[in-house]
Amino acid sequence: MTPIPDPTAPRHSAGLGAAAALSVVLIWAAWLIATRYSIGGSLSAFDLSLLRYGIPATLLTPVWLRTGLWPKSVPKLPFVLMVLGSGAPFFQVVAFGMRSTPASAAGVLLPGLMPLATALIGMALLHERPDMMRKIGMAAIFAGGLVLLVANIGDETLSWISYTVLPVGATLWAVYTHAFRRSGLSAFEGAALICAWSTILNLLFTPFVEIHLFSAPFAETGLQIVTQGILSGLVATLLYGTAVRSLGSTQAAAYTAVSPVAAAIGGALVLGEPLGLATIAAALITGIGVLLSTGIVSRRL
Repeated sequence: MTPIPDPTAPRHSAGLGAAAALSVVLIWAAWLIATRYSIGGSLSAFDLSLLRYGIPATLLTPVWLRTGLWPKSVPKLPFVLMVLGSGAPFFQVVAFGMRSTPASAAGVLLPGLMPLATALIGMALLHERPDMMRKIGMAAIFAGGLVLLVANIGDETLSWISYTVLPVGATLWAVYTHAFRRSGLSAFEGAALICAWSTILNLLFTPFVEIHLFSAPFAETGLQIVTQGILSGLVATLLYGTAVRSLGSTQAAAYTAVSPVAAAIGGALVLGEPLGLATIAAALITGIGVLLSTGIVSRRL
């Protein structure tokens, strides 16, 4: 197993982690748009989950066969929390929230809130002590969500589901981030095991749900194979694991600064979603807050 890196790791490791994290958030923005696009189409959330975890689990079979599905050297609680926080349970929570949430708003309420949830867990349970700039960043992230909430009161496109379910999804991912950091697993090992166990969970439920993968139009299925299975399920999971290993839990999550703005722009360009001033303001405020919470500004002062 790959050990948890020392905080005094070489500078090129931090550069690699930053590049990996920024690549992840661009993939996440595309994933939000693709998931929102699929809602109301031929594929269900369960179909998407099969693709998201089944394809990487198949491609990474040699990895999880080598480690075993339940590695003895990995602490059990972090391992379970990893699967819950980024596996099939996480995906179903997010898919449910996305049903009533435009991609632009989802960018604020899901990846935009991930670093806030990660930082709060770190402070409450792991005794992390962020400096003043990072605290200001956390406050800005909260303010961005508040702007979106106030501006859309009474708007039927956003309901209580958006403001409760998606933050739960962000919290689940934050739990995964801290759990993975303490698991001792490499990025490949973590991705392989999460996808393998998620695929097992999905297969256990197949007798009780209707599968549309073989009856849906190929164009729709092909799009989701790329965005769900390859980009989000495999590439982004590996890159995020690399970012956590190089930067640490809180800072890796903080690099989601690009997601709210990218999701808002992508939702408008690709899905034709309205891009009001409140949504733009919420995305920018959240993005600035996430940037401050990375600690980049603190290091330069």
